[in-house]
Amino acid sequence: MVRRVLYRIRPLWPQVFLVGVALAGNVAAPEIPSVREPVPMKPCAGSRVAGVDVTTLAGKVMCGYQGWFAAPGDGSGGDWIHYGENRRLFAPGHCVFDLWPDVSELGADEKFATAFQNPDGGPAYVFSSCVSRTVRRHFEWMRDYGIDGVFLQRFGADLKSAAGLKRNNLVAANVQGGANQCGRTWAMMYDLSGLPPGEIQKFVADDWKRLVNRMHITRDPAYLHHHGRPVVAVWGIGFNDGRKYSLAECEALIRFLKSNPESGGNTVMVGVPAWWRTLNHDAVPDPKLLEIIRLADIVSPWNVGRCRNPVEAGIQATNRIQPDLAWCQANGKEYLPVIFPGFSWHNLMQTRGLDRPLNEIPRRQGAFLWAQAVADRRAGAAMFYVAMFDELNEGTAILKCTDRPPAGASPFVTMEGLPTDHYLWLTGQIGKMLRHEIPAMDTLPHR
Repeated sequence: MVRRVLYRIRPLWPQVFLVGVALAGNVAAPEIPSVREPVPMKPCAGSRVAGVDVTTLAGKVMCGYQGWFAAPGDGSGGDWIHYGENRRLFAPGHCVFDLWPDVSELGADEKFATAFQNPDGGPAYVFSSCVSRTVRRHFEWMRDYGIDGVFLQRFGADLKSAAGLKRNNLVAANVQGGANQCGRTWAMMYDLSGLPPGEIQKFVADDWKRLVNRMHITRDPAYLHHHGRPVVAVWGIGFNDGRKYSLAECEALIRFLKSNPESGGNTVMVGVPAWWRTLNHDAVPDPKLLEIIRLADIVSPWNVGRCRNPVEAGIQATNRIQPDLAWCQANGKEYLPVIFPGFSWHNLMQTRGLDRPLNEIPRRQGAFLWAQAVADRRAGAAMFYVAMFDELNEGTAILKCTDRPPAGASPFVTMEGLPTDHYLWLTGQIGKMLRHEIPAMDTLPHR
C-alpha cells in the first residue's frame, strides 16, 4: 500500500489550498554522513569555520530551507519526492514545481536524470536535498553572496514514519554540516501543517527532545541563538484554512519550548497569518491567537501572496507591517517580516485539476523583492526572512535556476534573461541594505 501524507502548501491569500500528494581559517571541517550510510542522530563533529555571528538574529537575512527534494538513487531509499505528481509519476505533464534548478555546477554524483529534455535535446537533471555535497554547495552560495543562513523546515507530519524521520534527520545533518563548514548559521523551524488533533506533543515536542538530547542541536557551534538562547520556530499557528490541531495544542508546544526543564529555555519564533493582529482575513477570529503570540519572543507573519507588486508592497508596509511592529514593540516582541521574490504554482495545481496561471506573481527582474525589503526596512524592520531558498514548487526559490528550462507539456518560469545567480546576489544586497552598508533606494542596486 502506498503511504500518503500531506503535501503542505503554505496558504496563499485569498485562496488557500492544502494539497494531498505522496510525500515524498584553518579549522577542522565537520563531518557530514555519507548519503548511503545510516543517519545517526548525533552531534556534528569537528569545528566551525569562522563566519556570521550566531549569537543574534538582529541584522540578519535568513532564508527558509525546505530540504525536501529526493530522487531515485540518492541513497535516501525514496523515489521522486516533491518533484513528481507522486513518487513514481514524474514526467512532462506530471510535475509539481515551476522553477527548474540550475545544476551546471553540480558533480555527476549530484545530478539525477529526468524524463524531461533540455532545449539542446539532452536530459534535464535535478538535485536531491539528501546529497550532502549538494547541501554544502547551497551553503557555499550563501557564503559567497553574503546570506546569513536558514531556517530548516521540519514537517511534523513527515516525522510519523521511519522513512520520513530518516530523511529529515539526513537533511538536518547535511544542513548542520554545511552551515559549520561555510560559516553560516541555521535554526530549526517546525511546520505543523497536516498534523491531526492530539499529535503535536508526540511528533513535535518529543522530536525536539531527541534533537536536543541526542543530536545536541542547541550546542552546535553554527546553531542560531538570540538573546542568549537557541532559536526554534513553530510555523502554522492560527491560520483559518481548516487545520485540525487546536490553538490549545499550539499553546502547550510554545510553553514546552519555553519552559521545559530539559529541552526548553529557547527563543521561540511563531509563524502566523499576515492578519494575526486584527484576527481577520487569513487568521482565525480567536483572541487565543494573540495570547499565544504573547508567550513567544518573535513574530513572523506569512506574507507570500499578500502583496503582488511593488506598489502593494509599499501599501502593506504602511498599513499592516508598521502597525505590527508598533504592537510588537509595545508587547516586548520582535518582528521578522517575510519577503518573497515572486510566486507560481501552475504545475502543482495542474496535477490537482486546478488551473492557476504560470508566473502568477511576476518577479519583475528582482524589483518586487527589493521593493518589499526597502518598504519593510523603512517601516522599521531589523531582520528579514526570505521565502524561500529552495522552494521550486511555489516558484519562490532564490537558489540558482536556469533561464532555459525544459520545454513541453509542463511549462516553467524563466529567469527573465538574468544570470542564474541573480536572486542570490540580490538577497545579499538586501542584507547590506538592512545593515545600512548600502542605501535603501527605490531602484535596484547595480551589479
